[in-house]
Amino acid sequence: GIQSGYNGLANPETHRPKQLDVDSVRDIHMKGGSILKAGRGGFDAEKICDRVGQLGINMVFTVGGDGTQAASHMLYVEAKKRGMPVSIIGVPKSIDNDILFFDKTFGFDSAVASASEVIRNAWIEATSCEHGVGIVKLMGRDAGYVAMHAALASTLVDLVMIPEVNVKLEDVYSHVDKVLARKGFMVIAVAEGAGQEFVSTGEKDATGHTKYGDVGTFMRDNLNKHLKEKGCGRCFYIDPSYIIRSVAIRPNDHIYCSRLSRDAVHTAMRGYTGVCIGPIHNIISMIPSELIASGKKKVSIKSSAWQSCVQSCNMPLSLSGM
Repeated sequence: GIQSGYNGLANPETHRPKQLDVDSVRDIHMKGGSILKAGRGGFDAEKICDRVGQLGINMVFTVGGDGTQAASHMLYVEAKKRGMPVSIIGVPKSIDNDILFFDKTFGFDSAVASASEVIRNAWIEATSCEHGVGIVKLMGRDAGYVAMHAALASTLVDLVMIPEVNVKLEDVYSHVDKVLARKGFMVIAVAEGAGQEFVSTGEKDATGHTKYGDVGTFMRDNLNKHLKEKGCGRCFYIDPSYIIRSVAIRPNDHIYCSRLSRDAVHTAMRGYTGVCIGPIHNIISMIPSELIASGKKKVSIKSSAWQSCVQSCNMPLSLSGM
């Protein structure tokens, strides 16, 4: 196993490969995270191809999202140019479930299950206070799948904010007032990439990713101010952050991961390369990595899933994106 992502392939002396024998992998499904250590950057197609040749590697499995698969495609192009006998196979991984074409990414079901439990905690806090508003910020930089599915799974949420839908604060306040008047409490699930029109930083990190503003604390502070002006109510804010993706794998994800791993190996052993494998309508398919890297999957506001979420939460048209 290569440690620290592409850094380990480019510099195996610094990031030494880990022997994945039976003893080292026997109980990894009982833990969250990665025993190989995640890593950003370090990609150099020419240098990595040199190392792959030196180490006698004939199969490379790249596990990651659109950035990882974009690099995987460049590695495939370089290996093909050299005529190297190596299969380069991508496996889709993104906690946000934003990989194009495929039904879902592994770990998503586990994250949704964990997020649903956090939402239940917010509901308990909100119902334990007069006019309490529980706010949960969940992962989802560019796609609101985690927030949407967690809301559907919990059936406790009254408002879901996702990156795909821009809202006006006045509409949010109006919905909050109506829900509190009707029920006496409220729960809001907000994806981290939602509402960036209010909190955008305009900055990028060292890897070129946009630095997002904190929409969770923004909603908490503004709703607290609004409720104070109304004379009653308060917010209970929970940010589980990486907790929802560091939990031990859930049964459905365990089965799914086993299926992906077997099919990835079979794809490589059959001689395919430059492809990413994953389910389309629950049938494992091969898609060129170049296509996987061409963008990100987003929630369609016209989809039955989002419309079901809107109806389940009893959200007004003004907050549905329609």
